[in-house]
Amino acid sequence: MDCCKEAISSSWIYPTLILCVNGFFSAMRPSEAFLTPYLTGPDKNLTIEEVTNQIFPVWTYSYLALLFPVFLITDYARYKPIIILQGVSFIITWLLLLFARGVVAMQVMEFFYGMVTATEVAYYAYIYSVISTEHYQKATSYCRSITLVAATVAAVLGQLLVSLAHVSYFYLNAITLASLSLAFVCSFFLPMPQKSMFFHRKDAAETLQGPDKVMATFNPNEPCSCQEDRDPASADTGPTPEQQADQPQPQSHALKVLVQLSKDLRECYSSRKLLYWSLWWALATAGFNQVLNYIQVLWDFRAPSHSSAVYNGAVEAIATFLGSATSMAVGYVKLNWDLSGELALGIFSAMDAGSLFLMYFTENIWACYAGYLAFKACYMLLITIATFQIAVNLSMERYALMFGFNNFVALVIQTILTVVVVDSRGLGLDISTQFLIYGSYFTVTAGIFLIRSIYIIISTKCRNTSVAGESIDH
Repeated sequence: MDCCKEAISSSWIYPTLILCVNGFFSAMRPSEAFLTPYLTGPDKNLTIEEVTNQIFPVWTYSYLALLFPVFLITDYARYKPIIILQGVSFIITWLLLLFARGVVAMQVMEFFYGMVTATEVAYYAYIYSVISTEHYQKATSYCRSITLVAATVAAVLGQLLVSLAHVSYFYLNAITLASLSLAFVCSFFLPMPQKSMFFHRKDAAETLQGPDKVMATFNPNEPCSCQEDRDPASADTGPTPEQQADQPQPQSHALKVLVQLSKDLRECYSSRKLLYWSLWWALATAGFNQVLNYIQVLWDFRAPSHSSAVYNGAVEAIATFLGSATSMAVGYVKLNWDLSGELALGIFSAMDAGSLFLMYFTENIWACYAGYLAFKACYMLLITIATFQIAVNLSMERYALMFGFNNFVALVIQTILTVVVVDSRGLGLDISTQFLIYGSYFTVTAGIFLIRSIYIIISTKCRNTSVAGESIDH
């Protein structure tokens, strides 16, 4: 029995399988594509203005407030407790959706959904702490793919149940709750990691054998992001009792970790290339999340759910498929991203802006659906490129830190957009005008990177001409 337990704990298959099952049932939410029709329908009887201007903004505010503390607590608690917390938050969210009524109750529901999204970091970071380097790529591929598959299956299932079986939105939410409960049960079977990226680091030898070593091969001159990595003396042995006695207290250790994180951030953003990719990441993700949060409201405005057929599930399924297809296509594109990357950011951001303007100017729901499909496909293409360009130059710890900080900046920008454009205490604009603002926002983003790319191309040509001239003179 002990041998069996040891084999399970040392194998990469068991934790990957459990995490994939957890991820599948967590993403298997057939009711999510029909949230706005459910809230504005007879089950909740809320107005479109209450949903848009008072309820949905709470998710943005709670996500922003929880993201940074949850990021630190996730690493300190070593992931598994936070995955369990995410399961609890999921269940509370859908229990409120099913049985609570009124604006205040739905605002509380949005707060717990903010907790759900803030704790997602634990799911993607967990696998790196329990498997060895040689299985890192496979495990990452499985865990990310399974959530896309589940989201697509959920959207198709929801659409079929609504259109063909005429299942009510209430029972769709009940199915979602059952799926999330299974995910919650699965989370208890995950092995508890013995290390984490920042607070529970292993010694140098183990660190160099882990994912850091994989990422470091892309840039062997990149300095290590933690002092322990520079100390080869502790390669094969744990700390002695004397060393344990000299170790800082938890509060002092936490302070040292925070100081180290701030130093790593400063070094990461000192690279102009990474700075501009991160700038696009933050700007585009803020706009993308904002559109994603309110797109169902726009669809309900163009084709009211109480008097029209609703195809939200089918559209989300196609959008997810297109997003995964464009992300996969990036791996087969051979370009000099240093030269052409920012031009691609500018061009596809302009296409995003055009899609949003189409959604604003058209009254046709099918054109609105088409605009959303183009918008999501362009964003998924670009975020894949940006992720690769940033990750290829960093160790795993620094990539995780930059990923978290970029998303934090995106949330700050999104919160500003929400306060000014959406919230009833701000301008409280109607949903159609909001999408005009979002289209203008992506136009400005596209302009920044088109101007920047033109500058890079001209500078490169001038430099090449100068080098050619010097060669002729010699």
